[in-house]
Amino acid sequence: MVGLKKEGKAKQSKAKHGKALSVLKTLTTSSWTSLILNILLAFIFIKFIFYPLLNYCLHTEMPVVAVISNSMEHDSNLDDWWQTQHLFYEKKGISLEDFKTFPFKNGFKKGDLMIIKGVNIKTIKVGDVIVFKAKKQYPIIHRVIAVHYSNNQTILETKGDHNTGQIKNFQVDETSVMPQQVIGKAVLRIPLLGWIKIWFSKL
Repeated sequence: MVGLKKEGKAKQSKAKHGKALSVLKTLTTSSWTSLILNILLAFIFIKFIFYPLLNYCLHTEMPVVAVISNSMEHDSNLDDWWQTQHLFYEKKGISLEDFKTFPFKNGFKKGDLMIIKGVNIKTIKVGDVIVFKAKKQYPIIHRVIAVHYSNNQTILETKGDHNTGQIKNFQVDETSVMPQQVIGKAVLRIPLLGWIKIWFSKL
């Protein structure tokens, strides 16, 4: 009789344990399902609602750009950075005092997210940071260092703050950025948020 009671208690304990595991598995599965569903809904919202809305409001095909290189990064404060770069800029007629008035005067880092606004190329000034197309997978985001006018057309020169000079090869020619290449002008920097876009692009 005692043996039967013990056996009954053991079965009850086992049943309770099995039920608890079942509930835990259900909760876990439910949590993962909910997470995946939320990510999917967020993706749909961003791609088909939020992003097109930004396109419309900011008048550009690419309103958000993740910085994928270090070409606009400053390794030190502005005065120290200038000591390593001043010869190039002074040849272009740009002084330290000029640079201090430029947007994003301290540059920005890989992984930052930049908000881009479409603008008339005729309104772009020396010092502005623009995004432009090149013969590469991704567009370039660099600073305008000169503006030229030829045959009633505006032609820009750009340079990455971190770079020692302008890029000129079969993919990119920063000495002659044409109007049709320009996507827009950077108007806002959101630190680090661009890493999300970079990581997703590698999946």
